[in-house]
Amino acid sequence: MSRIFLAAAMLGAVLISPVQAQTWPDRPVTFIVSQAAGSSPDVMARLLAGKLEPFLGKSVIVEDKPGGGNVIGASAAAAAQPDGYTFFFGTSAALTYNKFLLKKLPYDVARDFAPVALITRSYQLLVVNRNVPAKSLQELIALDKASPGKYSLAVDGPRNLTGVTAAALNDMAGTKFLLVPYPNINNGIQDVIAGRVEGGVFSISVIEPQVREGTVRALATTSIKRMNGAPDTPAAAEAIPGFDFSGWFLLVAPKNTPPDIIAKMNAAVDKAIRDPQVREMAPKLGFELDPAGVGSPADAAAFLSGQLDYWDKITKRLGIEPE
Repeated sequence: MSRIFLAAAMLGAVLISPVQAQTWPDRPVTFIVSQAAGSSPDVMARLLAGKLEPFLGKSVIVEDKPGGGNVIGASAAAAAQPDGYTFFFGTSAALTYNKFLLKKLPYDVARDFAPVALITRSYQLLVVNRNVPAKSLQELIALDKASPGKYSLAVDGPRNLTGVTAAALNDMAGTKFLLVPYPNINNGIQDVIAGRVEGGVFSISVIEPQVREGTVRALATTSIKRMNGAPDTPAAAEAIPGFDFSGWFLLVAPKNTPPDIIAKMNAAVDKAIRDPQVREMAPKLGFELDPAGVGSPADAAAFLSGQLDYWDKITKRLGIEPE
């Protein structure tokens, strides 16, 4: 009897799934964010969520679950029912870096998530104090090689994105910049302005006001290509081929969420990010939107796979072990 019941339950799940997809959504949808209210992913998630209702017919609720280096929120999303009512507004840290930096990760990206859409990318800027004579990344590299160890760069920590980016710069460019970690990155910015350190790697969202005011000089985005919002700032890859260290937000669903629900959410997100207010606000917040849209779920999956491969190679190259 128990086997018959189990078989019937499994058949019922198969039969129910298309019906759920046809009526989805019939109640509000939740986006889990793994950082605190007011953080970059929270701000972007709320901006997007506010534009989705006309295309979904239901509201999207943003639920912040910060803590543990994105682990708490990501774990909650991974454990959610795959019914199309919970999605994870995943950060690059949660979906890639953590796999290579944390030894006991309670979720597995490939096992637990299904990619939906690549929302946006955000870049870091390599900046220097105004008195540093370098006007380009190539010139800064040349200065360091002429006086190895003379120049220092502020970062937010050796195992955070800016720290790994700066370490990769030393490795790939053959430089010997002294990396100075700042738990409070605002202190790092002030030290660059004051000249206590010569430069730093910072998220564009936090350093852009200083660049605009001219208190620091931007040499390069830490990206493979120039940003649409900063076309006059060279990409680091122009000086160091293959260099690409960006943050990004990628919407994922719990594994086994029906594919047609994923397709519907993908289509709704693609329409929502074309909203004029989103297009206007995202660059001001330091986010890069693809003019062509978010692409398909398969595009998102290919992007995520490529990022995992990239970080696997770079952490091995830099000798970074999970802790």
